[in-house]
Amino acid sequence: MITQSYARTAGLLYLVSAVFGAFSIGYVPSIIIEAGDAATTATNLLANTTLFNLGILGDVVVLLVEVVLTVMLYVMFKPVSHTLSLIAAWSRLAMVLVMAINLLLNIMPVVLLSGAEYLSAFETTQLQPAALAFFDAHALGIYVWQLFFSMHLIALGTMIIKSDLLPRILGWMIIVGAFGYFIQAITHLMHIENAAITMIYIGLLVVVTIGELAVAFWLLIKGINLPSTKVKS
Repeated sequence: MITQSYARTAGLLYLVSAVFGAFSIGYVPSIIIEAGDAATTATNLLANTTLFNLGILGDVVVLLVEVVLTVMLYVMFKPVSHTLSLIAAWSRLAMVLVMAINLLLNIMPVVLLSGAEYLSAFETTQLQPAALAFFDAHALGIYVWQLFFSMHLIALGTMIIKSDLLPRILGWMIIVGAFGYFIQAITHLMHIENAAITMIYIGLLVVVTIGELAVAFWLLIKGINLPSTKVKS
């Protein structure tokens, strides 16, 4: 039987992933990357190496936590729907795989600007744009894993609505907000620029962020409805 401590651990892991992800994906790039300016980006990176490394550490924490959290959510919601729980789990694991590849892309700018002897054949004016190109590829990679994450959220939200494990309103918030991740990913991957679409997905992302944080805090503080959490051994 799943205990309240199990649910609270899942809630804690959800918050850990959210906090470290916000730091490594949101804060660190805002300090280092200057869009379209390879020289400034390179200068910022070399001047903030410690911050960048902390961002890499944050990515590693998120990757490891996400694997554990994915399994815990699968076990928690399997009694609700075996099919949906599998879709949710595999989608989230696919997201983690893309994140891992994306981590390698994020490390490459440091390699290119490291001053290693084997790179001496290239001019600084060649290495800096290449480093920025890897940062750009990393940014696009985020939108790729968002596609899998949106699928996970739709499956998870549906299971919340179908069960009494958590308040159903949280399930609706997650489902509706999941389309924010999907729309944002598609528009950026296809290089679509439209102010109205941007406003729509920003609004949806606000909804899903509130919904996810609410799920995390609900699990951490109140747990889940235990009678619905029995699973077959």
